[in-house]
Amino acid sequence: MHEISLVRNIFRTLEDEFPAEMNRVRGIYLKVGLLSNVQPILMQNAFAAVLDHEPRYQQTSLHVEVLPILIHCDDCDKTTEVQQYRFVCSCGKPSRNVVQGEELLISKVEFDE
Repeated sequence: MHEISLVRNIFRTLEDEFPAEMNRVRGIYLKVGLLSNVQPILMQNAFAAVLDHEPRYQQTSLHVEVLPILIHCDDCDKTTEVQQYRFVCSCGKPSRNVVQGEELLISKVEFDE
């Protein structure tokens, strides 16, 4: 399960960015695109597994926001949400120009006061 590696990498990233503040981290917020190959429930399970081995982070919670796939059409200059993995603009033309949906981002970190 690659989600455990992802969770560990998230903690390493935060440890590098906030070395003196990690004991105050209470919430980690992720934005995960549908094309990122990350399942929110598996991320939550992996997060719980990592917390079992990292007692110092027991007070930390994970929040995952799933982002839809958006494509941009060069013909009509519109951005359309992909439905049922059909990469077709609302004007009817296919598009490979994905502008959202591949993300795996730490969007916010909450700290204890």
